[in-house]
Amino acid sequence: GFEYKSIKFVVITDNEMIGVHKRTSTSKSKKQKKGKKIESFLDLNIGDYVVHENSGVGRYTGIEQITVNNIKKDYMKLVYQGGDNLYVPIDQMDKVQKYIGVEEDKVKLNKLGTNEWTRAKAKVKKEIEDMTKELIELYAKREKVKGYKFSKDTPWQGEFESLFPHQETDDQLRAIEETKKDMESDKVMDRLICGDVGYGKTEVAIRAVFKACMDQKQVAVLVPTTILAQQHYNTFKERFEGYPIRVEVLSRFKTPKQQKQIIEDAKKGLVDVLIGTHRIISKDINMPNLGLVVIDEEQRFGVKHKESLKKIKSTVDVLTLSATPIPRTLHMSLSGIRDMSVIEEPPQERHPVITYVTEAKESIIQDEIERELGRGGQVFFVYNRVERIEEMASMIQRLVPDAKVAIAHGRMTSKDLENIILGFLNKEFNVLVCTTIIETGMDISNANTMIVYDADKMGLAQLYQLRGRVGRSTRQGYAYLMYEKDKSLSEIAEKRLKAIREFTEFGSGFKIAMRDLEIRGAGNILGSQQHGHMAVIGYDLYVKMLNEAIKKVKGEVVSEDIDVEIDLSVNAYIPDNYITDELIKIEMYKKIASIESKEDMYEVQEELEDRFSDIPKSVETLLKIAYIKTLCKKLKIEKVRQIKDEILLNPLTRYKTKEKIGYNIVNELEELLENMCNLKSN
Repeated sequence: GFEYKSIKFVVITDNEMIGVHKRTSTSKSKKQKKGKKIESFLDLNIGDYVVHENSGVGRYTGIEQITVNNIKKDYMKLVYQGGDNLYVPIDQMDKVQKYIGVEEDKVKLNKLGTNEWTRAKAKVKKEIEDMTKELIELYAKREKVKGYKFSKDTPWQGEFESLFPHQETDDQLRAIEETKKDMESDKVMDRLICGDVGYGKTEVAIRAVFKACMDQKQVAVLVPTTILAQQHYNTFKERFEGYPIRVEVLSRFKTPKQQKQIIEDAKKGLVDVLIGTHRIISKDINMPNLGLVVIDEEQRFGVKHKESLKKIKSTVDVLTLSATPIPRTLHMSLSGIRDMSVIEEPPQERHPVITYVTEAKESIIQDEIERELGRGGQVFFVYNRVERIEEMASMIQRLVPDAKVAIAHGRMTSKDLENIILGFLNKEFNVLVCTTIIETGMDISNANTMIVYDADKMGLAQLYQLRGRVGRSTRQGYAYLMYEKDKSLSEIAEKRLKAIREFTEFGSGFKIAMRDLEIRGAGNILGSQQHGHMAVIGYDLYVKMLNEAIKKVKGEVVSEDIDVEIDLSVNAYIPDNYITDELIKIEMYKKIASIESKEDMYEVQEELEDRFSDIPKSVETLLKIAYIKTLCKKLKIEKVRQIKDEILLNPLTRYKTKEKIGYNIVNELEELLENMCNLKSN
């Protein structure tokens, strides 16, 4: 606001009157992102298991340069059962994916020259098609059911949203918009909000809940833990203050008498928002005006719980929040069965959590606790064995005598646990020695150091969730993942800790989910079993076949995937003196293989020139071959072969094609081939 004293004129903003300060930042990027492309995020290293779509599971041993008739080309070398080698031309590397299926020691290599792989693929394809039909029918029924059509935003909605004390990110605003659009249609909503830990998924849910309440609808918020239920209850109460919305929580922090009263009031329609664990989907809970169900941290619930929730009311809108999406959910969304909004943009002024993996040493524990307390902060010390948790608390008290240490675990009475958590929130304690009970729901901005003892015994997604409890404010967060001194870690534990240390940057939730799949092995993503057909053909190929099956069942046109084989007498490779690092070389080969248009080709060319200087002739040829492949796919040409001064196209559909598609593509292809192979027009 401002004041002109000379003319007795004052302007006061709404925020000054209401007393809420919204943090804004002038550095906020206004650049609108295009639709997110979710990839498998996996790099290929020498020794990794891979799947070749036509030859099966092999092991990648590196890139080899082979010269035939004075023509140099790079090939990916894959080793199969019995020591057989397969050399895959680099321009066909899109046929090779990293294998994710079962743990490494259980991977079975295929044998070249047998029908084993073809039979395995055919069997999986049949199973996928059967399963897809069932699933599509299930979701088609849901599509046909007319849901409740929520009204457009009320003036109160606008006022309520303006009270949000932070600056929303573009991704957040888009997720909110998409959710509201779903609610305002008569289709039953089934939307998944995927966003990293602390990226503002809850705010998306809060606005949807408020919208539902404005139409006199009741809302059920389902969460996996008592602590998260309490945290959500506090957040919702605070955000809805001043509005006629009654929020209640059903948890063990409430007495049996209080619980009975809440259930009774919910039945009468007096409770607008009911938050709780799976207790709220029990048969004795009845919400007559239920219009929206919010499921937080979906992967923590069993399929049974989720299904019984949907049965409560076939016309209920469902909004699911997930930080490390289980691949089943992720790919149901990608396959177009469910709608999904991705929040990839971190909140402003946030820093990625600095992560260390180290042996458990008293000196490190002491130093880190003292450093955090020295800046007025608080510390989570996670130890997941209740029997010895008091010993750990005593050790910390001995190492840091000034620390105010408290203990929290799931076997405590609800009253004691509530007092401890509230005490920690109110800064009565500055070190909380606890089990993984704090994995979800603890949002304490002053706690920015976490020490996880015996981190090697925990799952990757669990470590990721735990680490998300710190660094939730503008302060730098630190996580120390410790394992016992002199202990030799299992290969899987070592991989987990390495992955969590690698993925410290923002938006790592997807990467974590994918890497967890790679380490643990994957099951049938659309069934509840953990090890299914995916173990046979690998994750990427399974998902590709699944997407095709879903398109077929939905009646969509599945474009035929044409394998284009290009055999030209030209040098097409990346020289070692141009890109020396093999991993970077593979990265660039991948980008070249994914060229689908002339614009793509120019983009990759620009990147190569920008990163590695002027491109050599052999690289320029490689780019042109990738583009030629794209043109051939459009013309349904499967093979381009050079014999001396002639180029043969197979099948030869040139004249038919000219009439159908027009001369442009054919002429462009001919011109490219003539120039590249130094041929005269023929």
